[in-house]
Amino acid sequence: MEFVFPYLFICIVFFLLFLVTMVHIAVVTSIAVVSSVATASIVCFKMFCRCKMALLGRCRAEVDSELGPAQACIGGDPEKGAAALRRFRWPEVESLTARFAPSAVIGEGGSSIVYLGRLPDSSFAAVKLNRPSERLRRAFRRELDVLRPLRHANVVRLLGYCDDREEQGVLVFEYVPEGSLHEQLHERGAALPWERRMEAALQVARALEYLHEGCDPPVVHGDVKAANVLLGGSTGAKLCDFGSASAGFSAAVAEPRRAMAVGSPGYVDPHYLRTGMVSKKSDVYSFGVLLLELVTGAEAFDAEREVRLTAAMGTLLREPGRKAAEEVDARLGGEYDAGEAAAAVAVAAMCLAENPALRPSMTEVVAFLRQKKAVRFSSKPST
Repeated sequence: MEFVFPYLFICIVFFLLFLVTMVHIAVVTSIAVVSSVATASIVCFKMFCRCKMALLGRCRAEVDSELGPAQACIGGDPEKGAAALRRFRWPEVESLTARFAPSAVIGEGGSSIVYLGRLPDSSFAAVKLNRPSERLRRAFRRELDVLRPLRHANVVRLLGYCDDREEQGVLVFEYVPEGSLHEQLHERGAALPWERRMEAALQVARALEYLHEGCDPPVVHGDVKAANVLLGGSTGAKLCDFGSASAGFSAAVAEPRRAMAVGSPGYVDPHYLRTGMVSKKSDVYSFGVLLLELVTGAEAFDAEREVRLTAAMGTLLREPGRKAAEEVDARLGGEYDAGEAAAAVAVAAMCLAENPALRPSMTEVVAFLRQKKAVRFSSKPST
């Protein structure tokens, strides 16, 4: 036995050394693996950032190249934007509107009245007079600050303003003669032709793309709906009413607005209703509702039945390819492009995703709509 113990002791020592060595190897290997993964992650993240910045740069370059230098969004200096605007005095505003004649009223809401005004050069203008209120005075200032740098063919142009009155602001816009998209879709006898509907969809999408990607800081409209799209014949569709718009926020996400409702029934983003957060993806959701409205001819919210269009068209949104033809506005009498209708509903379904992260950007929406429009025109028989 006295010879066994030394050998046993030596075996135990060697076994312990073996264990220590294996643990050391495992630790070193783990560190190497973790280091490799971390390095790879950093490299991938840097590549992702570069790709994203390059894509954003291309998007903004495309927007700027299409608009020209005069239409690029001006950021940072409010006085620079104000230099292009005319500041009207109160007597001038009274003269424009024939002293606010009731016969000159062309629109009216809870917060403002819009008059048809005549400028000194005999051209027409839309004169928006806010109702007297300190709250609406602040809203007027916010809207003016957002509007003054905007320059885009599909955004209604601000010509000037008047801030003479303590609690009553005035904004003077270009006049767009054919009324709103809501009026054309729902309040007039003849159905709006399919081609004009799809043109309006693309033009509104381009306006939102400009606000989101072509402006620095980006702008969120906050109330995209058919009533806030004006139709101007040769000038196309123009997005208007920036009373709910936001600009200058971090990462294009505004602060919670629980004290102030943003959006309109049927169009408002459910994510905003849950969180109070407004983002570019809120505009994307509202645009999806508008696109669905253009295809079906139905209103975004049926006040009588208290039913949202998105709820009524749940089956269509799940199966746009199969169900689109069944839900296209019957007033068109079959005068529409079936493939374009299915594609429009598919784009609407993406925009209406419950999770904002799954919704496309407006740049992607514009690309989808342009692609389908190009296919439609290329498939037309030559004459």
